[in-house]
Amino acid sequence: MLISFRSFRASGVVVTTLAALLAASVSGCTAEHGIPAASSPTAPGQAGRTPDAKPRPPRQDGSPGDILVAGRPVTGSKRSGIAKAPFKRTYTEGELYAAVTGYRSLAFGADQLEFLLADDIEAGKDVATTIDPAVQRAAYDGLRGRRGAAIVLDARTGDILGQVSTPSYDPGTFSGNSVADQRAWGRLTGDGDKPLSNRALRLVDNPGSAIHVLVAAAALEKGLLPSVDTPTRSPAVYAAPGSTTRFSGDPAHCTDATLRAALRYGCANVFARIASDLGADALASTAQKFGFNNDTLDTPVRAFESTWPRKPGNPTRLALMANGLFEVKSTPVQMAMVMAVLANGGNRVHPHLVTGSGTVVPAQRVVTRRTADQLRSALGDSFATWVPSASAVWALSATRTSAGRPVAIAVYLSASADATSQAGKVAERISAATRK
Repeated sequence: MLISFRSFRASGVVVTTLAALLAASVSGCTAEHGIPAASSPTAPGQAGRTPDAKPRPPRQDGSPGDILVAGRPVTGSKRSGIAKAPFKRTYTEGELYAAVTGYRSLAFGADQLEFLLADDIEAGKDVATTIDPAVQRAAYDGLRGRRGAAIVLDARTGDILGQVSTPSYDPGTFSGNSVADQRAWGRLTGDGDKPLSNRALRLVDNPGSAIHVLVAAAALEKGLLPSVDTPTRSPAVYAAPGSTTRFSGDPAHCTDATLRAALRYGCANVFARIASDLGADALASTAQKFGFNNDTLDTPVRAFESTWPRKPGNPTRLALMANGLFEVKSTPVQMAMVMAVLANGGNRVHPHLVTGSGTVVPAQRVVTRRTADQLRSALGDSFATWVPSASAVWALSATRTSAGRPVAIAVYLSASADATSQAGKVAERISAATRK
C-alpha cells in the first residue's frame, strides 16, 4: 500500500490532500456528562474577548437563572401552568447557541450546561459564559448547512470564544411537555445527522496530516532535528522497518525535506521516518503533553477522550499514527488545544466555557517557546487537510485579535469529497471575526 500527500497554497491557506491511506475506526468514549471544572474570571473585553458579564442577583420569584453571552441572556423562562414545574424554558437564537447551552425540557430532562449547572440555575442564579457573540455567529454561519463543528480558544486564558456544532437544533421546540414538544423531540432523536450531539466536544475522528505539527514538535523537543529548516534524511518513498506499506511525498518537495517544507506539502514520508527514528514512547509522551489520552477534560461539559496509542504494536502502525491515522483520534477541542499551545508560546491552558471564580487550572509547559515559535512560523496562519478514509476535513488556525491576544481555531467538516477550501474559508471567516 502506498500512502502519500499532495499540497498547495491557496488564498493564504496551506491545503493538504491525502491521496491514499489506511485507518482503523476506534474512538474514545467517556461518560455523557461532566463535572464542573475550574474557570477564571473573564476580563473586560476587546475584540475576541467577552465583556465582564455581571449576572443579576438570584431570582426571588422561583424562576430559573439564565445563561448569558456577553452579559445578555440567551435563555429565559415563562409560566408553564404546572404546579410541580411552574416554569418552562425559552431560548433566544436557540440554534446559534445550542452547543453552548444544551437543553432544559419539562418532558426530556436537561443536557450540557443546563444539566451540569442545574443547582445554580434552579436557585435563580445566572451563568455567564466566555462566548464572544461575533465569533459564535461567524462559526455558525460558516458551518450552516454542513455537518461539522468549530471551536475557538483564547490561547492565553483558555476562554472558549466560540463553540458550534452543526446541524444544530432549537431547544425551545421541545422545552415543554406538549404533543408538539414530543414530536419535535422525536424528529431530532430520529435524525441521522444527530443534531443533539455536540461535535465540538464529542466527535472523535482521524486528524490525518493535521497531526504532523505534533510529530514535528516531538522531533524538535527530543533533539532529533535542531530546527524546522534542517533537512531530514527522508527518501521520497519510505517503508517502515519490516513493512510493505510505503509512505511517499512529492519528490520535488519531500525528498530530504525540512520540517518547514514537510508541514507545507504534507510529506507523509518525512513524518513516517521521524516516527521510526523517535520511537513510540517519544511520540506518545509528546501527545500526552498536548492533551491526548485525557478522559476527564471538562469545560465544564466533558469532552470525549482524544487518543494516541502508547503501544502501537508494530512499525507500520507507528508510521500511520505519525500521519494521523490508525487509532490516533481527536476531537475538535483537542485540535484547537494543539494550535493554542503554539499560539501561547508552548504553554497549554485548560479550555473553559463559564466565567467565575474558582481554582484556576495552571498553564502547563508543553514545548519550549523556541519550538512553538518555529512551528508557528512554519505553519503560517492556517492550514487544512482532508482525510478520505474518515470522510473528514480539518482546518486549523492560529491568529491574534486586534488587541494582540492569541487565538486558536479548529474547524471540522464531514465530507466524502475534498472540501479543504471550504473548511479553510470557515476558519478564515472566524479569524476575521476575532479581529473586529
